[in-house]
Amino acid sequence: MSKFLDFGPISLALDRPRVMGILNVTPDSFSDGGMFVDRERALEHARRMAADGADIIDIGGESTRPGAAPVPVDVELNRVVPLVEALAKEGLRVSVDTHKPEVMHASLAAGAVMINDVRALQAPDAMATVAASGAAVCLMHMQGEPRTMQTQPRYDDVLTEVRDFLIDRARLCEAAGIARDRIVIDPGFGFGKSQEHNLKLLRALGTLAATGYPVLAGLSRKSMLGGIAGRDVNERAAASVAAALAAVARGAAIVRVHDVRETVDALKVWHAIETA
Repeated sequence: MSKFLDFGPISLALDRPRVMGILNVTPDSFSDGGMFVDRERALEHARRMAADGADIIDIGGESTRPGAAPVPVDVELNRVVPLVEALAKEGLRVSVDTHKPEVMHASLAAGAVMINDVRALQAPDAMATVAASGAAVCLMHMQGEPRTMQTQPRYDDVLTEVRDFLIDRARLCEAAGIARDRIVIDPGFGFGKSQEHNLKLLRALGTLAATGYPVLAGLSRKSMLGGIAGRDVNERAAASVAAALAAVARGAAIVRVHDVRETVDALKVWHAIETA
């Protein structure tokens, strides 16, 4: 695996598991929808996550929960870009969760250093936009699209299909001029996967880490954890921390989480044990 993630003018060492804090500025995200639509409240939450140890703040202006409807470009731009600009000026590493090239371009111009794309840069001009920027990118696997992805997901071999898709997208990115040390891959837990698919992917996460690309695991508060723990969405902090630890133990370089402080503390303990 790469020893660092290159964001262009800066880099992030991957000598220990890193934490990406989730900032959804949407009215309909599955866990925190509506909580941070107010700009000042969103900025305050981002600063708190950074103070709690988040290495990257990931801003999303369009919900990708199962059943979510698309958001117009102008709405997403208005939600995201002012926050990117403000947080980047404060020195935070800002990622933007979007699949729209227009939002990518504006966010990168405002100071974002990473694009987190659930569609793995498949939109026209998305790959060229990131390639020209010097920013990092996270390529995620999704079967179908958010509105229908959880209807009846099917795979012959979920691990092989997800791995092959991500390797193919990563190699296309490299051919387009995105250096290998700018690329992260994400198996897309809950994005067109059943409970069985999710657990198989998590158990075999080391296979994805063995590709040499840093792996991001986004398991926080997801329904797969609710199905296991029997908890409502906002009562899944403990389950989310357990899932994050399971992911890093299997090679994940970055975990994307809502509960930053709890995850950071747990990872400090895990890292201390592993390096003692």
